[in-house]
Amino acid sequence: MNTERRTRVRRIALTVALAALCAGILAPAQRAFAATFVPISGAGSTWAANAINAWAAAVSQTGMTVNYAPVGSTTGRSEFKNGTVDWAASEIPYGVQDGASFDPPPTRGYAYIPDVGGATAFMYNLTIGGQQVTNLRLSGAVIAGIFTNQITMWNDPKIAADNPGLSMPAIPIVPVVRSDGSGDTWQFTQWMSAAQGASWTAYCAAVGRSPCTATSVYPVLGTAMVAQPGDQGVVGYVSQPQADGAIGYTTYSAALESGFPVAKVLNTAGYYTAPTAGNVGVSLLNAQINMDTSSVLYLTEDLSQVYTDTDPRTYELSYYSYMIVPTDTSFGLSTDKGNTLGAFGEYMLCQGQSQVDEMGYSALPINLVEAGFAQLQKIPGASVPTTTSAILASCNNPTFSADGTNILANTDPMPPACDQQGATQCGPAAVGQSGAIPMAVTATANGAFTLTVDTTDTVTLTVSGNSATAATTPIVVSDSRNTFPGWSVSGQVTDFTGSGTAAGSAISGNQLGWLPTATSLGTGVILGGAVDPAAPGLGTAGAVLALAHAGSGFGTSALGANLTLAIPAVARAGDYTASLTLTAVTALP
Repeated sequence: MNTERRTRVRRIALTVALAALCAGILAPAQRAFAATFVPISGAGSTWAANAINAWAAAVSQTGMTVNYAPVGSTTGRSEFKNGTVDWAASEIPYGVQDGASFDPPPTRGYAYIPDVGGATAFMYNLTIGGQQVTNLRLSGAVIAGIFTNQITMWNDPKIAADNPGLSMPAIPIVPVVRSDGSGDTWQFTQWMSAAQGASWTAYCAAVGRSPCTATSVYPVLGTAMVAQPGDQGVVGYVSQPQADGAIGYTTYSAALESGFPVAKVLNTAGYYTAPTAGNVGVSLLNAQINMDTSSVLYLTEDLSQVYTDTDPRTYELSYYSYMIVPTDTSFGLSTDKGNTLGAFGEYMLCQGQSQVDEMGYSALPINLVEAGFAQLQKIPGASVPTTTSAILASCNNPTFSADGTNILANTDPMPPACDQQGATQCGPAAVGQSGAIPMAVTATANGAFTLTVDTTDTVTLTVSGNSATAATTPIVVSDSRNTFPGWSVSGQVTDFTGSGTAAGSAISGNQLGWLPTATSLGTGVILGGAVDPAAPGLGTAGAVLALAHAGSGFGTSALGANLTLAIPAVARAGDYTASLTLTAVTALP
């Protein structure tokens, strides 16, 4: 069944009146730093590279030059250890035992800082009766069975038990793994070792791996595994037309870009959940940090409580990456470099987190941000907030408010009842063959999709100091289609054009930011991330207000956004108008 993608557009008129502006009114103030910014260089994780590069581009507007080489976690750790870079990024810490291999810590002082959250996702290519499956559900035991060669056919009774709404085909499972060393492999095998130990231990014995630890390079000797280099290798193999039956582990963003679905994974609460930004963020609220200063793994993540979290929204295979920073002046680290590195780290933990959800990552929750600031303070020359109140007041992280309210925990939606383990299953049923009796069904697409916005009313932003704020008029999305194709609504604003005393003047649309809100959400609907005014704003690229991937989105979502306009110091007094365009795409992968 093919679902046609359509776009629907609605526009909201915006106005703002600026009175008696003068040179003494400034753009949003930035905290003064203790020393001059100087170029800094880092290397490491390819997994976190998209986020790091986006942050580096954003801070360049403040005079920072941050260079980053995505050479892989292992090489990045080595370059930091040898002093050839100022900092590194890695999903794997120093001091871990990888089979018979051991990566000793560096002699220079260092600390780990959480940089961005994410998850191991299971992208698959599976059809039933010529129809692509988009609502596959898998338990942890089944995932471990697939990737240890214990479950080899898609019609295995254990897979059928996870998917009561599907008639699973009698075709072989083709597990696809990474052939190169990767943080994805490390995190996946660390989870298997901890949560599905019997399966991983048996697999270690089958491939001759001793000691049976987590690993960054997946062992495939004498197995049915297909090994491919990098996320793109895994995605490329699984997405081939002839790869029906393939499943591989990869990043969520890589799977989304390919247009292929990922499996929902059963959690401790008995719900099958997807690795959405919200679900991962909620999961990481339970991430613990090793605070034993005598341990070689001091300051590294402990995900044991993430794996067993009883919150229904938990995605069990959630984790975060590390920024590895210096805590002494060895290898010629100057305090000016330390100041720049501290400022970059502060941006990363705060405003920078508003950029990551749309890239397939997850913004860090409040507990990991506070832990990160504790380590930023150890960088020689760094000038960062040192108290909880100061961190909260200045951070502008989308997962919590300035008063410490955990926004993420309050707003991430609960999974729908049909995703609870049992006899029902969300999404369309795929009908194929059962035994020797051929069966077929023609599904009729019923229902409708609507985007309703009051375009007759003008939203007037109220000026206070160097900014102006307002809330949008209600934005209502209604999806009653029984094909569950998913949808998204995004927004982009024009430049504000002046009139009257401001005639001939303009304010860039990039000066407008928003915080998506909702009074109700349809099944599986996800709110977009906050967009800061001027960093990057809604003018050039726009942003997602809310979305629902295929297999979700049913029902009515009452949406809105809190708007903030950063007023440039040079703006002339007068009236300014702009148009906020809302675009709905009526089908998503």
